[in-house]
Amino acid sequence: MPKSSRLGLLRDPDFGRLFAATALGQLGDRILFLALPLVAIMALDADEFQVGLLTAMTTAGSLLVGLPAGAWVDRMRKRSVMISTDMARALALLTIPVAWSADLLTIWWLYAVALLHGILTVFFDVAYVSYLPHLVGRDHLVEGNSRLSAIRSVTSISGPSIAGPMVGAVGAPATLLVSSIGMAMSGLLAISIRKREEKSEPSERPQLGREIKEGLKFVLKYPALRAIMLGDGIFNLFLVMYQAMLLIFLEREMSLGSFGIGLVLSGMGCGALLGALLATRISTRVGQGPVIWLAPLVTCPLTALMPLAQPGWSLYVAAVGLASLSLGGVVRVVAQSSFQQALTPDHLLGRMSATARFVSWGGIPLGGFLGGVSGSAFGATATLWIGAVGMTLSILPNFLSPLRTMRKLPEQMDAPSLREPDHRR
Repeated sequence: MPKSSRLGLLRDPDFGRLFAATALGQLGDRILFLALPLVAIMALDADEFQVGLLTAMTTAGSLLVGLPAGAWVDRMRKRSVMISTDMARALALLTIPVAWSADLLTIWWLYAVALLHGILTVFFDVAYVSYLPHLVGRDHLVEGNSRLSAIRSVTSISGPSIAGPMVGAVGAPATLLVSSIGMAMSGLLAISIRKREEKSEPSERPQLGREIKEGLKFVLKYPALRAIMLGDGIFNLFLVMYQAMLLIFLEREMSLGSFGIGLVLSGMGCGALLGALLATRISTRVGQGPVIWLAPLVTCPLTALMPLAQPGWSLYVAAVGLASLSLGGVVRVVAQSSFQQALTPDHLLGRMSATARFVSWGGIPLGGFLGGVSGSAFGATATLWIGAVGMTLSILPNFLSPLRTMRKLPEQMDAPSLREPDHRR
């Protein structure tokens, strides 16, 4: 592991390759985030319900394969999973511009690609989170997560900034070519990482059900881990309701074109970048546990500025509110990811990550669906209000848990003291 310096982990060649792979993969993903719904809205004239359903299909993989993904990934080398899923996602996205050029693209095609991409992303993310402790060591988890969050935030700025003008120039379907290329290059960089973890020794008779149950049992016995998952689940449900209608609100209510929408989303990326740069400092000062609920408490209410906005200066103020949401979100995610990774034994990292993702991301497809239903019934503006209130209330599980006063990152040796008391003894 590299010696302490201003560059820190970036001096380590393998972490540098992971850092670069993350940059390219996230750039492709951020372009996709803007371009895919715009394909539906602008190219296929999709309505509110169809856009909400597309959002739901993008994230339905968490429900379909969320739990078994952890058990499967724990049996495999995480680096290999990252490479194969990156390449498969690149091919899936490539079919959209090809189908568009052949005049074959339909909303159902978008649904299918969104679903496949979402399933592959579940496997990629589980492997990615599980691989980091092996690559950097547990003593460097907060720094590693902060560095990777920083580059993800940079791509959150540059992705929409690139995608907005590109959509206007060549159309949303063709813009997805860039997203596909970014995914493929991310996979190629992952191939160059030299440090390989040992493949887990399979049991004589591997049982998927037993392995899933083991992961669930580990996560559920810690009140703090349960609170993180529940808070995430509530936050993500209402965030996706909000996001599903945000593009429609900006395009149809605020009369913004793709370039203006890209600027608003780039502002959110600026907030995320600032959050990544400040995450370690804020967590140290506030405490690893309290920051998980304080960050969203301070920033989520500012999302209510968007449904209050009118074309003009108030829209720019509302965009600052969205940037603040991103800032608080990154600070929270860095803190809680480091908490989860520090507490979990190596052989359970995949299942912990998949279980946490299944519970906390399980509400995302429902959020997309409900966002579409709410948008159709009440309009985009009312749905933004519902999302803002729900995101703010998501702090309650973490506030009412041991995280309220837990200032230091736990260690595995602390695990017994963090468990739910066994009253059967």
